[in-house]
Amino acid sequence: MDGNSLNITNELLESLKALVPEAFSEEKLDVQKLQTLLGEAVNTDPERYQLSWAGKSEAYKVLQMPTTATLIPQPEQSVNWDEAENIFIEGENLEVLKVLQKSYYGKVKMIYIDPPYNTGSDSFIYPDKFSETKEEYLKRIGEKDEDGYMMKEGLFRKNSKENGQFHSNWLNMMLPRLFLARNLLKDDGVIFISIDDNEQSNLKLLMDEIFGEENFVANVIWQKKYSPQNDAKWFSSMHDHILVYAKNKEIWRPYLLDRTEEQNARYSNPDNDSRGDWKSSDFLVKTYSKEYDYPITTPSGRVVNPPPGRCWRTSKQNFQKLVSENRIWFGNNGDNVPSVKKFLTEVKQGITPSTIWFRTEVGDNQEAAKEIRDLFNGLPFDTPKPTRLVKRMLQLSTTEDEGDIVLDFFAGSGTTAQAVYDLNEEDGGNRVYICVQLPERTDDNDSNFDTGYKTISEVSEARIKKSIEKITKERIGKMNFASFQNLSFRKYTLTHSNFKIWRGDVIESEEDLKKQMSLFVTPQRANAQTENILWELLIKNAVPLTEKIELILLSDGSTIYHTVDKRLAFVLDKYTQEVQIEVLKLKPRMVICLDSLFHNEDKVKTNAQLKFQDNDITFKTV
Repeated sequence: MDGNSLNITNELLESLKALVPEAFSEEKLDVQKLQTLLGEAVNTDPERYQLSWAGKSEAYKVLQMPTTATLIPQPEQSVNWDEAENIFIEGENLEVLKVLQKSYYGKVKMIYIDPPYNTGSDSFIYPDKFSETKEEYLKRIGEKDEDGYMMKEGLFRKNSKENGQFHSNWLNMMLPRLFLARNLLKDDGVIFISIDDNEQSNLKLLMDEIFGEENFVANVIWQKKYSPQNDAKWFSSMHDHILVYAKNKEIWRPYLLDRTEEQNARYSNPDNDSRGDWKSSDFLVKTYSKEYDYPITTPSGRVVNPPPGRCWRTSKQNFQKLVSENRIWFGNNGDNVPSVKKFLTEVKQGITPSTIWFRTEVGDNQEAAKEIRDLFNGLPFDTPKPTRLVKRMLQLSTTEDEGDIVLDFFAGSGTTAQAVYDLNEEDGGNRVYICVQLPERTDDNDSNFDTGYKTISEVSEARIKKSIEKITKERIGKMNFASFQNLSFRKYTLTHSNFKIWRGDVIESEEDLKKQMSLFVTPQRANAQTENILWELLIKNAVPLTEKIELILLSDGSTIYHTVDKRLAFVLDKYTQEVQIEVLKLKPRMVICLDSLFHNEDKVKTNAQLKFQDNDITFKTV
């Protein structure tokens, strides 16, 4: 069984083959034939319009490189593991995104990320040289100190503005992550990305390349501050950008925002109309039409005409119809210039979102700091986002009853998780989140140490738990228990595979080959736990991280694990006749065994395979 993550290159080739099979010859893409088929649509001009930077082609190679990494469950650090639908993952997000490809390809409704802004003082992961091997890269992102925390020295590189590849390093970091994120989006999904002016222009061009400029939706301006900085050298920065891209703009539409009480208060019913509240709308228009220029006699007997150069908005015949339907208002005394009644029940029951989000509507930095300070009795994270800001994005892109998946792979302080909980609590929704955060160790003088949190992922996890506690307390005295969401989450940690990885690149002699062969007497690594092996096999067979697993305990002490729908069954500790009988009774679609359970007895393994095949059960070994 293949232990790698989804192969991005193969996936693209398969998609292309389905669209233009005639461009393939002997299972290989014939680029010249593809160019011929596309004709003038192919741009081969080396000076064509494009975003280029140092290391771009290598960044695509990083993207295309599958991973053998996996996620291990942490039930003891989770809340209500068995019933949880939300996911928190501690680990480097590029590897995590690759791990998620099989289980969540095309399933995420909304993505929100708040990546490093590349201000010149922040640090983030990027290879010092793209020539480093996958093993070297994994070793670097796996370096830990004596306490088990990721070391900044091995994991991060500060990207100062004096660096000759300042923008290139940031783009190299972002490209593969955004490409993988797009794969995870549903066809009617959308991504929101916070950014400031340092990289906004480059991010826009990068998103145009990955998502297609035709799928650009908006550049939202968010008012992040209340007061200007008078000590600013040039201008006081009061805003950030939020770039919005749809997976497919033709089928994605934002949901309308709720009308406010202030907007509804503009409607009243002074004449007790049975159709309810209304407000008057001008009956005059500026575009002149002779047909619409006629005198009107008010109920008081006064004759009114349109001002010079203007006319009424409809013909005299249609005007009389509107009068008969009581849709024309002449004022309380019947002497005013006519206006049209616009009923509240007939207006669009929601507001189309705008591209400027004011702090009064979605919060600002000060509000965000207060929110996290109230939860922690301190400020364990320097740059949180307000939950109202993320809730606005959720309102525009998710519904309360579809179980929409929300992804944030730069989780930071955990704002997205809290926003999902809060909005679900407000509208009875069942949205779920997947949040990913690197266990980035903070500097020794960082305020995180003052509150006992040594890594950003610790802050994220703590905020999720504190949000659950906060909502649980607020529920006291409320009676609508049926509408309450399930306050829970599962935690996973990124780690290397539980299985040994064949190293063909180190075999240079017969001795090397023998050494490699001796290592593979058993496929699993030493001390690999059964539960961790089980979840790796589940993930690499496209099972979601919220899957509920059932087990069958047999009299000989062995265990059979299976998914609730019986799609998959796993035999991981011993293979006996009793195990085989029970698996056949279970009738899964596929059974997966550890190859080492057959103890090199090929006859037993072959017989098992034939028995399962006779019962229409796919048999795989690892």
